[in-house]
Amino acid sequence: MCMEGAMLIYKIFRRPEWDAFRAAGETAGAPIDLADGFIHFSSAPQLAETAARHFATESDLVLVACEASRLGEALKWEPSRGGALFPHLYRVLRREDVVWDKSLPLGASGHIFPEGVF
Repeated sequence: MCMEGAMLIYKIFRRPEWDAFRAAGETAGAPIDLADGFIHFSSAPQLAETAARHFATESDLVLVACEASRLGEALKWEPSRGGALFPHLYRVLRREDVVWDKSLPLGASGHIFPEGVF
């Protein structure tokens, strides 16, 4: 999804991770991010598969959108599943980096994404 020509990338947080991020004003990410040394993001076309693969049974999630160009040189597009390039952030994510956040509930046939993401 593009807003005013800007590409949005997305991060899925579990509710406690999101609450901790909001309280601290920044985050180094979820446990997987800490282990890998960068914060995992997905582009819009990658998002549904990311949710299904890593959060299949989780319902209390928050979808966060960030403008890729505002993350600077710390954002790298690197090969991941299937050789596709995924956005990885090599610095803490700050609250001011977030364009919007919305709940990502789990429906009967998968996660229910906010209107306009795809």
